[in-house]
Amino acid sequence: MLRLDITGTLAKAITPSYGIPEQEITALRTSLRKYIEDWLRERENGEHDWAMDPYRKASVERVEQVAARLKKSGVETVVWIGIGGSGLGPKVLQEVFETPQTVEFIVLDTIDPAALQTLVAILDWKKTALIAVSKSGETLETMSAFFFLWEEMKRVMKDRAAERVVGITDPKKGALRTFCIDEGIELLTIPPAVGGRFCIFSPVGLLPLAMLQTDIRAFIRGAKEMDTCCQSTSLEENTAALLAAVQFLLDTRKGYPIRVIMPYAERLVSFARWNQQLIAESLGKKEVKNPVPLAAIGTQDQHSLLQQWLAGPRLQWHLFIREEDKPRVYVPTALPGAFSFIAGKTFGQLVDACEEGTARALTSAKRPRATLTLSRLDPYHLGQLFFLFLAEVVLLGKLYRIDPYGQPAVEIGKAVTRDILTHGRAH
Repeated sequence: MLRLDITGTLAKAITPSYGIPEQEITALRTSLRKYIEDWLRERENGEHDWAMDPYRKASVERVEQVAARLKKSGVETVVWIGIGGSGLGPKVLQEVFETPQTVEFIVLDTIDPAALQTLVAILDWKKTALIAVSKSGETLETMSAFFFLWEEMKRVMKDRAAERVVGITDPKKGALRTFCIDEGIELLTIPPAVGGRFCIFSPVGLLPLAMLQTDIRAFIRGAKEMDTCCQSTSLEENTAALLAAVQFLLDTRKGYPIRVIMPYAERLVSFARWNQQLIAESLGKKEVKNPVPLAAIGTQDQHSLLQQWLAGPRLQWHLFIREEDKPRVYVPTALPGAFSFIAGKTFGQLVDACEEGTARALTSAKRPRATLTLSRLDPYHLGQLFFLFLAEVVLLGKLYRIDPYGQPAVEIGKAVTRDILTHGRAH
C-alpha cells in the first residue's frame, strides 16, 4: 500500500505559525467522517460512477479482445489521439510502461500543424493503429487531428483502413460514435456518467495497458485495494481523507493556496500534469478559496524553482511522490577526486539524496511538504495512486463545498472557439 508521510506539514516540524497544529486535524475528523459516509451512500445511489470502473469485468475482457486483434494484425505503433483526461492518463501509462519490447505508443494531444506534419511523415502506416478518444465525440482538437490522420490511413490501407482504427466514446450518442458506426470502426465505450478526467479505469486507461503488454488485472487490483482504504472513516487509515485534510488546512488555515505536485521519477512527469488537471478542472470554480495545482518534477525543478520555493512568498506547499525500488544503474567508480562522493553509487541513491536534501531544505525554511511513497512503480501501485487522487478530489469537493464534476468555464471557451471557426473572428 502507498504510504503518506505528512510530518513535514505539521506544527511540530515547522512551528505553529507555518504548520498544522494537531488540534486542527482533530477538529476536522468529524466532518471528514460524515463526508466519507456521504460519499459511500451516494455511490450506493449511483453517483460517482467512476469508482465502479475497476469492478466492470466485461470492460476488461472487451479491451483485451481489441488489443489482441490489433496486435495480431501486425500493429507496431499506436497513435493515441486524445486531450485532457483522454490524453494525460494514457500518457502516464506510456511513460511508465513503454519499452523497446512493446509497441511504440504515441499520444497526440496537439493540433500544432508542424507536429502533425512531422507525425504523418514518420509513421509506417502499414504497421500503425489509430485510437480516437473523445467522451463527447466532438472535441475539436481530437476530432480534427483524427480526421487528418484518418485520411492518410485510408490512402495507404484503402478498404482495410477501418481495421486499424478504434474509437472510444459515449455508448449512446456523439459524432465520433456515429462516424465509427458508419465507417465500420470498432468502438469501446466510456460509461455515460464518467467524465474525461475520471476515466482512467475505463477503456481509456485499460487499452493502453493492454497494448503495452501490462498487467491490467494488477492495475485494477491496486485500485480496488485503495478503494477499500478510502472507504474507512478513520483518518489514519484513509489515505485520501488524510491528504485532503492536509490540503484543506494548509490552504484555508495557513494561506498556502498552491499545491506543488512533485514526483521524483521521470516516468511520472505526466502524472503530475494529470493531477494538475484533475484538481484545476474539478475544484477551480471559486474566486475565494480552492487549491491551485502546479506540476513540477524532481530533480529538474530544483534548478529552476527551488530558490522561489525556499525564499519567495509563502504561497505553496509540496507533495513529493517517490518510488523506493528503482532500476540499478551505477555511476562509474573511476572518477576525478572532486567527484569521489558519487563514485560507484546508484543513480537511485542520487535521486533519493536530492529528494531528501530538498525536503530538509524546505523544513529548515519552515515550508510545508508531504511525501507519498510507492514501493515500486508497477501496475498495482499505479492503480492505487490514480484511485487515491480521484477519491481525494471528491473529498476536497465536500470540504470546499465545490461540485468536482463538470467544467462550466471550459465549456464557455469551447463555445467561443466553435463560433469563431463557424462565423469568423469579426462575428
